[in-house]
Amino acid sequence: MEKVEKLEKLEKDSAWLGRSGPVVLIIMDGVGYGKYSEGDAVANAKMDHLNALTAQNPHTTLKAHGKAVGLPSDDDMGNSEVGHNAMGCGRVFSQGAALVSRSIASGAIFEGKAWKDIVATQGTVHFLGLFSDGNVHSHIDHLKALILHAKQDRVHRVRVHILLDGRDVGETSALEYVEPFEQFLKDLSGADFDARIASGGGRMWITMDRYGADWEMVHRGWETHVHGNARHFSSAREAIETYRKELPGIIDQDLKAFVITEHGAPIGTIEDGDSVVYFNFRGDRALEISAAFEEESFNAFDRGRRPRVHYAGMMEYDGDAHVPHRYLVNPPAIDRTMGEYLAATGVRTLAISETQKYGHVTYFFNGNRTGTFDEKLETYREIKSDLVPFEQRPWMKCADICDNVIEAVASGNYDFIRLNFPNGDMVGHTGVYQAVICSMEAMDIQLGRLAKAVREAGAVMLITADHGNSDDMFEHDKKTGAVIKKADGTPKAKTSHSLNPVPFIVYDPDYKGEYSKVLRSNEGISSIAATCIQLLGFVPPSDYDPSLLIF
Repeated sequence: MEKVEKLEKLEKDSAWLGRSGPVVLIIMDGVGYGKYSEGDAVANAKMDHLNALTAQNPHTTLKAHGKAVGLPSDDDMGNSEVGHNAMGCGRVFSQGAALVSRSIASGAIFEGKAWKDIVATQGTVHFLGLFSDGNVHSHIDHLKALILHAKQDRVHRVRVHILLDGRDVGETSALEYVEPFEQFLKDLSGADFDARIASGGGRMWITMDRYGADWEMVHRGWETHVHGNARHFSSAREAIETYRKELPGIIDQDLKAFVITEHGAPIGTIEDGDSVVYFNFRGDRALEISAAFEEESFNAFDRGRRPRVHYAGMMEYDGDAHVPHRYLVNPPAIDRTMGEYLAATGVRTLAISETQKYGHVTYFFNGNRTGTFDEKLETYREIKSDLVPFEQRPWMKCADICDNVIEAVASGNYDFIRLNFPNGDMVGHTGVYQAVICSMEAMDIQLGRLAKAVREAGAVMLITADHGNSDDMFEHDKKTGAVIKKADGTPKAKTSHSLNPVPFIVYDPDYKGEYSKVLRSNEGISSIAATCIQLLGFVPPSDYDPSLLIF
């Protein structure tokens, strides 16, 4: 971990000295205010505690998508990465998608040494990543631009390894991307340029694990992309259609691995002297496959034959560990985060979640920085997630997280506690409506328990979210708002995030009129940082987005 120069301490706020207990920030991942009543699992679940906390306390709605979190346009869904960045740094930075698009448009991406190293290879250039236009981890337009420029730079052979989405886009939309892309490659190819899809599989089956939750996913991806060890098909279309017939009801993110072959042999194994570009711009699901390609002392699984390649990420996924070593676009330079300020000021902090979102309340919240700012002041606690499909245990580890936080609140050992309940997002992505309802009600029980602990400790509890998801579980016609039905008459599930606003609630049991019960409106989740700092009894940095409290 690289040394970080400490900031100046935050100035004490003479108008507000804080409460005797800690400030507790609850991030209900993927919980927004829905636009439609049908399919809104948040509104339709029995959320007695959340509803009561909203009705009886100061509250507002916050923007958590598009430009409010640094994405290119307000048509872009928010996501957990940029959401936690915004909450943790108190300002809006241009994020991955915008940075990559800008770099491609200006041509800067193709002038850098990393790209020149990639196209200088005498072997095949492989592009691996999430294959959709969801714009959360990647965008297919970025992939197309890279392939076009590879041809201009006299690369002769390109192979594409596609991770099917069905999570940030329609759950069974894979062929909507595969078919036009196959035509795109066909139109480009000729005597001196050969570009084809070589392998693939669902993003939740191969390659895109995060936080070390299930390294076997990465192992399956490695075997598929590198060695060509997966079921053989003549085309990506054949693979997708075959798996759908054999596994009725399967959605794209769970499709099994496949390898494209010709004359009985894989057309795109990764060999010594090749180049590999992982074209995802988001970091959390990029670190493990990057480690498999780059690390000499790697023991997460047996890699077998490890090809010596020029490997590059779309961006630097870990700025502290400098992973990967080679990357095409510089990430946002996020500095002076709330966590860094609190550490400099001597504030004792606990950050906690289960594995699936542990990195969000630590790495992303701290501006894409690994590790603590001050290990004596900060405690990071990970509750191990279950390795089962989320719809099978939709309550996830919310009770375990709550147990830990209740103990922490009562202990007097912390001034600031931040936690993430992953249920609304992780279960929301499954598209299983009944499971999402269950996940919301399980989480709501914990909100009631936490409210009691906060009340007894003289603490303050803030309830919010990083983006919407579980609030929009059915596909709706954009013009009429009607639910889109499948052939059997049931609603078509929506597995992606929403564009909906998210809640912000202040539960302050010892409130005596020190600030207005009416909170600022029309703000984004980046204003949460200044609000937390103010409630801790300090003056927020002058360039932070404004606190939601009005004194």
